[in-house]
Amino acid sequence: MSPDVDLTVPKPGPHALRDRLLSLDCRLFEFAAGRDWPAAEPVLPRLSRSANHGVLWFATAAAMAASRTPRARRAAVRGLASLSLASLTINTLGKRSVRRPRPVLDPVPLVRQLKRQPITTSFPSGHSASAAAFAAGVALESPSWGAVVAPVAFSVAMSRVYTGVHFPSDVLAGAALGAGAAFVVRSLVPTRAQGVPPARTRADVPALPDGEGLVVVANTASGTADRVRALRDALPAAEVVECEPADVPAELEKAAARARVLGVCGGDGTVNTAAGIALRHGLPLAVLPGGTLNHFAYDLGVEGVRDLSRAVQQGEGVLADVGSFSCGERQGIFVNTCSLGVYPELVRERERWSPRIGGWPAGVLAALRVARAGGHPLEAGFRGEARPLWLLFAGNGTYHRMGLTPGRRRDLADGRLDVRVVHGGRRPALRLLAAAVAGPLTRSPAHAAVQVGRLHLSGVAPGTLLAYDGEVTEVEGEVTLEKLPRALTVYRPLPAA
Repeated sequence: MSPDVDLTVPKPGPHALRDRLLSLDCRLFEFAAGRDWPAAEPVLPRLSRSANHGVLWFATAAAMAASRTPRARRAAVRGLASLSLASLTINTLGKRSVRRPRPVLDPVPLVRQLKRQPITTSFPSGHSASAAAFAAGVALESPSWGAVVAPVAFSVAMSRVYTGVHFPSDVLAGAALGAGAAFVVRSLVPTRAQGVPPARTRADVPALPDGEGLVVVANTASGTADRVRALRDALPAAEVVECEPADVPAELEKAAARARVLGVCGGDGTVNTAAGIALRHGLPLAVLPGGTLNHFAYDLGVEGVRDLSRAVQQGEGVLADVGSFSCGERQGIFVNTCSLGVYPELVRERERWSPRIGGWPAGVLAALRVARAGGHPLEAGFRGEARPLWLLFAGNGTYHRMGLTPGRRRDLADGRLDVRVVHGGRRPALRLLAAAVAGPLTRSPAHAAVQVGRLHLSGVAPGTLLAYDGEVTEVEGEVTLEKLPRALTVYRPLPAA
């Protein structure tokens, strides 16, 4: 009997597989070096040099920010944040983990080679990582800007092989790492689109293809000139009234008397006024964000003229809740937030200083001044018990934290007041600063939260300040906060079916 013969072909070990991949990588590099790319010769080397130290991407981000659209500015910031994370990862881990030498330049034509050759290790490609990170970050926030940036990023990545400073696998690994960095940034700071509320409360609103029947009142103090021009271009038959802040209420009342749809362009305070008038006249409201803070419009999913004009032209709208407060004969509404205690003092201080030093510096200064003064605690009966409160915040709809971003509402028609309380104490400074700087939506042992449809406060001291959508008034005695469910009809672009 013949001995057994083993005909099994041994599987290649990990080193053999690695050697095959490296050999393939080298052959691809030599193939690219041997190809004649006449159109790339005057472009790719210059493009590769311009991306050194991220200069190309910083310049691109500056150009995007100059477009003055919120989405473009956010996309630019997200792109730079993704680039920074990718660069940090490359320089601290990537280059030190795999010390691969650079390709030999012999097969690369001299005209393609860079004048200054990089001295770091080859794997992975830092330029490719930065390009992919910036492009992916921009695209996650704004697909249209991403489509503009992507070809440039691809060309930068290809230029690294074309100029002979990287193997193809270096570029692929760098691009994958850069794209991963962009998704990590998105998990920490979600995009605006991720927070758009559902459109389950759809409303019947008139479609105005050219805007006829829409009367928009624009607050000129909110820097709305560019948006007003864009709105007139998008909806040429719409009537646009520009006025000073003091004239906004009167102009909105006049507009409501002749409009089929009432429109407003301004910040949250202006939108609050327009919402009240739209409710009284039974009109749908078209909101174009145009102020420093535009929480209602952004939480609604309307970021600019494109969003609003599409909704108006196609007749897309939803129902939204409205919050209300009452104290004796004094009544009002809020579409965003209402608060008592120290926060109204912060609002008043901020309004006092913002014309002189700007909104955000004024907010920080106001927080410091109120904290230094110690604030004035609110003595009120809350949930059947009298207690000192430094701050009582009520949101029109439940606020959710998403990653590291401030709280946002995912549903503007959930029927709930999101009540947050900062308890009183002997040393309020840290609590006041936390509520002022980080916002009342933060979580801490000093904070409490409850979601209700109605809230009644008793024993409110005379002269207590109440802030609603950036405006401030005084209340005392009995104060009631409640919801008006699905009371306001508003335009917003609906997702495709």
